[in-house]
Amino acid sequence: SSRTARSEEDQDSLWDAWGSWSECSRTCGGGASYSLRRCLSSKTCEGRNIRYRTCSNVDCPPEAGDFRAQQCSAHNDVKYQGQLYEWLPVSNDPDNPCSLKCQARGTALVVELAPKVLDGTRCYTESLDMCISGLCQIVGCDHQLGSAVKEDNCGVCNGDGSTCRLVRGQYKSQLSASKLDDTVVSIPYGSRQVRLVLKGPDHLYLETKTLQGVKTENSLSTTGSFLVENSSIDFQKFPDKEILRISGPLTADFTIKIHYAGAADSSVQFIFYQPIIHRWRETDFFPCSASCGGGYQLTSAECFDLRSNRVVADQYCHYYPENIKPKPKLQECNLDPCPASDGYKQIMPYDLYHPLPRWESTPWTACSSSCGGGIQSRSISCVEEDIQGHISPVEEWKCMYTPKMPVVQPCNIFDCPKWLAQEWSPCTVTCGQGLRYRVVLCIDHRGMHTGGCSPKTKPHIKEECIVPTPCYKPKEKLPVEAKLPWYKQAQELEEGTAVSEEPSFIPEAWSTCSVTCGVGSQMRLVKCQVLLSFSQSVADLPIDECEGPKPVSQRACYSGPCSGEATEYTPEETQLLYGSLQEFHELYDWEYEGFTECSESCGGGVQEAVVTCLNKQTREIAHETHCVSSRRPPQLLKACSLDPCPPR
Repeated sequence: SSRTARSEEDQDSLWDAWGSWSECSRTCGGGASYSLRRCLSSKTCEGRNIRYRTCSNVDCPPEAGDFRAQQCSAHNDVKYQGQLYEWLPVSNDPDNPCSLKCQARGTALVVELAPKVLDGTRCYTESLDMCISGLCQIVGCDHQLGSAVKEDNCGVCNGDGSTCRLVRGQYKSQLSASKLDDTVVSIPYGSRQVRLVLKGPDHLYLETKTLQGVKTENSLSTTGSFLVENSSIDFQKFPDKEILRISGPLTADFTIKIHYAGAADSSVQFIFYQPIIHRWRETDFFPCSASCGGGYQLTSAECFDLRSNRVVADQYCHYYPENIKPKPKLQECNLDPCPASDGYKQIMPYDLYHPLPRWESTPWTACSSSCGGGIQSRSISCVEEDIQGHISPVEEWKCMYTPKMPVVQPCNIFDCPKWLAQEWSPCTVTCGQGLRYRVVLCIDHRGMHTGGCSPKTKPHIKEECIVPTPCYKPKEKLPVEAKLPWYKQAQELEEGTAVSEEPSFIPEAWSTCSVTCGVGSQMRLVKCQVLLSFSQSVADLPIDECEGPKPVSQRACYSGPCSGEATEYTPEETQLLYGSLQEFHELYDWEYEGFTECSESCGGGVQEAVVTCLNKQTREIAHETHCVSSRRPPQLLKACSLDPCPPR
């Protein structure tokens, strides 16, 4: 190790000292600065003669515009192929993000106007990585070159996600002749990774309110990206769907509303990270309970609003389950003896030190109704505690120095859960009569899947349907129940399933077969997941938020016949095997293959027809389990050896 250290010192001694840092390439938004050193040897020095660091890591004012766009617009007064153009930036080039590619406004012409962008230009719009000398350099959220530190979902660099909470839900429009619009969700200041998807004929629009009370409205009439209260909005409008994305953090309180535009209902799914803006803050120690002779003092906790920097009522902090109120701290104080006493007075525990009578309440009774509005009550009395800790009731006037607590309050004022029916599935047949299905959910007042709806009022989930296309082969007279996808088709559909920005079902790998021979089963987990684009993390969602058929979580498996045993199946095993290996019905079937030898050589005997399972394509005999989904043909017998036997 000492030789290695001397070798590094010898290498460094060939270099002159590093020079001073250059001026930053940008005045805001993150730039680059460099420092140089000179090689003092006549030979080549090992190492680099230049080093970089980030600088000016402060946000640019909104009117400054995009740095890459500024570099493109600098070529507006320079003719290209004899003509002037207004150049717009082309961002996020996967092949060469650090070249200056620009597009002429109103045309499809894209030109590389410079091989390298200026130092400090972001490689990609949604990344802190920056271009330096034409190369994309990794930059962490701590604004250090080469750092891999990232922001958590709350926007805190290298945070643990504890300063915000994930909010998700669903809104279902309720058409009313007296209402033209309705509120979908209110998203508070500072929220991040906002995503809403509307499905139906209605339209979304925004209302905002700044911390100063300034209100604005945006109709979201066209597709595009634009600024609302300095928050970048990405809006996509389709004939039957609208998608709203806001990376955040929001610089105002946003209220997302829906404008009714059609006779059909619409649904809106939303998800965002809401900052916890009310947090407990520990106070200083209160004054001592005694001026001398020994006393106690303790701290408390107050609810603090991080936006307005002021103390608010405790109920704001109780709103967040993540907030845990810190326990008070207790310490002794004023331990010096009192002047008129020869010794210390008895130190009284703070829990027993109550100089004034106080109101005391019993717990609230249960609410008179579980939803739709009810009342609950409690009793209030004035009590006094003596030095031994005994509590006794006293006259109410002794507690009148503080307001009396309420004895009745409303409770469970939210709407009762209601049934919500989803869209019908396609018919289970392509011709003739079949069935169609739909999902019926019990939805609470927040739009979340819950229980508590009356089974008597539940809408039906299955009904008959008729496809007008005529059938060209016989069909069952009764409606055909929906069956699971064929095993091979299911495998093909599940290959390559990956998490995306749209909520989707993600199946895990199948377990091993539950048996080593015969018919068993395999299990797997199927989750509803979504990719959060900014943090590149995956979030689990309720199963209800994924659309389309859920991949099966159980299937049959056949591990071959058990040695020395005839293969027999229970009705449940037969149905399980048939449901997953349905294609064998098309490939294998029972057929008669001649008769057995006559049971007698004379005097009359019988022959039994031999039934085998055949592959229809190869005409080869297969194992009987391949024909388990087909009905076995009846047993056939015929007479033989009818000639009388010769006398003995």
